[in-house]
Amino acid sequence: MAYRPNIAAAAHLIADPARAGMLLALVDGRALPAGELAYAAGVTPQTASTHLAKLLAGGMLAVETEGRHRYYRLAGPQVAQAIETLAAIGPVEAVRRKPLTREARHLHFARSCYDHLAGRLGVAVARALQERKLITAAADKQFDLTPAGRDWFGDLGLDIAGLRPTRRGLARQCLDWTEREHHLAGPLGVQLLNQLCSHGWLRRSASSRAIQVTPQGWAGLKDRLGIAPGLDD
Repeated sequence: MAYRPNIAAAAHLIADPARAGMLLALVDGRALPAGELAYAAGVTPQTASTHLAKLLAGGMLAVETEGRHRYYRLAGPQVAQAIETLAAIGPVEAVRRKPLTREARHLHFARSCYDHLAGRLGVAVARALQERKLITAAADKQFDLTPAGRDWFGDLGLDIAGLRPTRRGLARQCLDWTEREHHLAGPLGVQLLNQLCSHGWLRRSASSRAIQVTPQGWAGLKDRLGIAPGLDD
């Protein structure tokens, strides 16, 4: 028996304006919660849930759970490619995004997530660590620490041998709720934030979870991870 792809079914899912709006909001590779996707599509949360269920069933989306929250992302690069190709054919429309307050902008840039670094800076640090092969993504939402990584963290002053893995491992991938990418959590992430603060690179806010990078911190981040000022623009 011969098989052929069900193009009509995929086209039907994309053809709905609300579902198309959700898919376009996800084309940058991030994962977003249902509420933000409902806003992007201009529909109610209840309507968004129905559309998301259809997109999941149709293989367009994947869902990731972080604590009590569910985040949706495109199921794969083939979906992104299809959406981008179709978007290039029709007229361009803006994707709706909620405006941020000043405090929200600070939190989006850098903040503590429980006890580790999050926000745009936290994601940039995790990305730089992976690009330098100091940590590598592993199964079960964990990061593996490489031999080069042990040396790097050791040079920074972390006692790697003294760290005790939890049941979720030594280093964990935590999905950032603003950036929708993973930052570094787990005992390694906790000690990294503590060490950066003790070095005077980062400064915690006394009134919120926001974190500020000091001039010394920008110099250190640039030297060790290639992260330069301008990330917070």
